[in-house]
Amino acid sequence: MTDDYLTRIGNLIRDARKHRGLTQAELAQLLKTSQSAVNRIEQGQQNLSLEMLARVGAALDSEFVALGTSGPSHLRVVGETKLSGAIDVKSSKNAGVALLCAALLNEGRTTLRKVARIEEVNRLLEVLESIGFKTTWIGDEGDLELVPPATLDLSGIDEEAARRTRSIIMFLGPLMHREQSFDLPYAGGCDLGTRTVEPHMTALRPFGLEVKATEGSYHAIVDPSVAPTRPIVLTERGDTVTENALLAAARHEGTTVIRNASPNYMVQDLCFFLEKLGVQIEGIGTTTLRVTGRSRIDVDVEYAPSEDPIEAMSLITAAIVTESNITVRRVPIEFMEIELALLEEMGFTYDRSDEYLAENGETRLVDITTYPSVLHAPIDKIHPMPFPGLNIDNLPFFAVIAANASGTTLLHDWVYENRAIYLTELNKLGANVKLLDPHRVLIEGPTRWRATELVCPPALRPAVVILIAMLAAKGTSVLRSVYVINRGYEDLATRLNALGADIETFRDI
Repeated sequence: MTDDYLTRIGNLIRDARKHRGLTQAELAQLLKTSQSAVNRIEQGQQNLSLEMLARVGAALDSEFVALGTSGPSHLRVVGETKLSGAIDVKSSKNAGVALLCAALLNEGRTTLRKVARIEEVNRLLEVLESIGFKTTWIGDEGDLELVPPATLDLSGIDEEAARRTRSIIMFLGPLMHREQSFDLPYAGGCDLGTRTVEPHMTALRPFGLEVKATEGSYHAIVDPSVAPTRPIVLTERGDTVTENALLAAARHEGTTVIRNASPNYMVQDLCFFLEKLGVQIEGIGTTTLRVTGRSRIDVDVEYAPSEDPIEAMSLITAAIVTESNITVRRVPIEFMEIELALLEEMGFTYDRSDEYLAENGETRLVDITTYPSVLHAPIDKIHPMPFPGLNIDNLPFFAVIAANASGTTLLHDWVYENRAIYLTELNKLGANVKLLDPHRVLIEGPTRWRATELVCPPALRPAVVILIAMLAAKGTSVLRSVYVINRGYEDLATRLNALGADIETFRDI
């Protein structure tokens, strides 16, 4: 039993390491140990202390074990569940994160309404507080007040918190207007030459920013004499890349044209917020943005980020897989239309209310009422596309939906390396998911779900997909180490329980 347990932990660590893009040697360097020791750990041939597990978890941003902290680590799920009732979609996690970074632009007071209280937000708040911000939660609905210091104290930055959020890279755009040189911690495994980081450099160099990777940090130097002389063409239509370019352009006194920009939901929310700061933006919702910035921004501003289309998809998926009749309120329909059209093609039946506006006065919302449906596989493969196509973060939900449908479905996740691998964990719950290569899975349905115990994969959306399958599986399932879910969802288990789910949070003694 001990050997089996060590093997399971080793497999989990290996998967988390690969997801972070680290080699065994790079992980060994972060842990201050040898590559051979990391190899033994991943092979299940190394006894592990709680301290070492905690260090591995911090290095890989996966909470295998938490020391001296409170709160749930695991979920116990009793299925088969029938959900009922109504639930509101919470505000966008990705928009909230971008707006916290955008608060660095403002010398005045920033108040954000109904911010998701998730671990990703908590980490960014810890970083902001460490450099001098005063952050205050107001009331019971998640309103958040941010008051900047007269001078930022970047020497006091909370490096541990910074390394636990990939969003820290979006500090580059705002900070380059406040400091001519600064160091910014980054999570282990990031490399300026990799696909995930280099597009940011392409977007920010025209503003005079140069960044060198030092030991565990970005060392940034700003040349204030440099300004964009022609349109900035993003080499990747990424959401955070577009946001970083917007944050840099917002404090550039002049007009910046950004081409191949992402028009996705969190980018639009950031644009609406920047407009409240006095920044002029043309082309919101398109791939070409024309931004006229201000050299100084000092305003007291309030803004309510719109609702999260990925959470909306999560809730609708839970209803589909459990064959339940629920109403999901405040769905941002503009960012769900392709998903719903595809679900209709597969046989999903639902009602949709008339449209109404979100609190930001811009985003269109509807209420969706789901009905138990007999699903069949789609004619064509399911694959993501940049907005207005099917959202990459919504693709994993179609794995568990396809497992409920009759026939064979091909999912092609061309964006992320290896994320499709985590979808094969559904096989342990009774599904028939065949991995064709690191980007494609073939799913045969329908599935007779069965309960099991699993360790949460380190990828957020596949983790929630497994939780949803457990709702439909007869018997009691256990999903262990759910920190990754708490990074992206606020009180998900509690809110599903309000619809009739039976999910218990617990920690091992």
